[in-house]
Amino acid sequence: MRFIMLAVLIDMLAVGLVIPVLPALVGTFSADAADQARGYGVVTFSFAVASFVGAPILGALSDRFGRRPILLVGFCGIAINFFMTALASAFWMLVVSRLFGGGMQANAAVANAYVADITPPEQRARRFGMLGAMFGIGFILGPVVGGILGGIEIHLPFFVAGGLALLNLAYGIFVLPESLPAGQRRALQWASLNPFKSLRELTELKGVGLLAAVMACSALAQFTLYIVWVLYFTQRFQWGPSENGWALFAVGLVSALVQGVLLGRLLKRFSARRLAVLGLLSSSLAFVAFGLATQGWMVYAIVAANLLGSTVAASLQSLVSGAADGSNQGRTMGAVSALNSLMAVLAPMLAAPLLAAVSHFPGSDWRVGLPMFSCAVLQALALLLAITHFSRSRRGRAAAPAA
Repeated sequence: MRFIMLAVLIDMLAVGLVIPVLPALVGTFSADAADQARGYGVVTFSFAVASFVGAPILGALSDRFGRRPILLVGFCGIAINFFMTALASAFWMLVVSRLFGGGMQANAAVANAYVADITPPEQRARRFGMLGAMFGIGFILGPVVGGILGGIEIHLPFFVAGGLALLNLAYGIFVLPESLPAGQRRALQWASLNPFKSLRELTELKGVGLLAAVMACSALAQFTLYIVWVLYFTQRFQWGPSENGWALFAVGLVSALVQGVLLGRLLKRFSARRLAVLGLLSSSLAFVAFGLATQGWMVYAIVAANLLGSTVAASLQSLVSGAADGSNQGRTMGAVSALNSLMAVLAPMLAAPLLAAVSHFPGSDWRVGLPMFSCAVLQALALLLAITHFSRSRRGRAAAPAA
């Protein structure tokens, strides 16, 4: 577990470095704010499409050849992507580099399958929370450093991120062990590489049902937030890379605290189902508050108050993982990653028009909060679907003994 946690931490450090500066890099190829919003939507859409296609492929390949070699290929590809992005001299080059990077970044599904390999079912929620904590720590350090480096030179964070990815590659080669025994590997089936087929298999898993729709709505809200974050708060409060980096630092700090320290204790008191519902409710209210915030300090207060929002992903992942058998964890986690990637494909199609529609309003206008209000609606829909699913499950369990 220590090995894969460190690998994910280095990976997310690299990703976090570029978050505060990527919109500004797109802006160097844009004519105005609306054009920048549309261009950023194209760049994020390219990354997400490649990740959507790549996730089930890498998940299935890891079921066949083991987790370690697929992770190493991913680390190498991510490094190449960052260097390509830094050296892009035209917008189309930026799009191509993000397409390549998206396909390689899909190895997050393999990391989730790695954790499932080495963890008994009753401990998976806590372990997925620990993995989520590494994502959080990456967002603690990455955006702050990226904001500082971006203030020096806009391309510098991409070179540093590429170096970190190479460090991850070296770590994987010399330290990271294989988690999937040869006897548990599955033959590669070409039909399983279809991302839409893997999504259908996810919805057909016993005990999942509407949970797939819950994960979809929640992920769409979260990805939309990630896309609009920098441009939204730049318009709202005239923040630069440094201010956005420090705000993302707060998001990562809270996420790491909750998933790395508090989640295990919360799971002793609440079930994964209860935590998912409470987290979705908390997140819905937080999105509304982001849209209504009138001063920068309020962002930090909202992030601190939304502690339970950081429990949603780990709770839902543990419920889905528990519905799959041991030989299908790679495909199942690949399907979950493909679902997230599909929502990441849809998020730019939602976020870019919303940002462009409000780009001409002054930062003090309440209508600037439209992207955040849209996220709140999506999260509220996820909450409603989750309550419906869990209610049906309870009725089904109650009826089983009688039948």
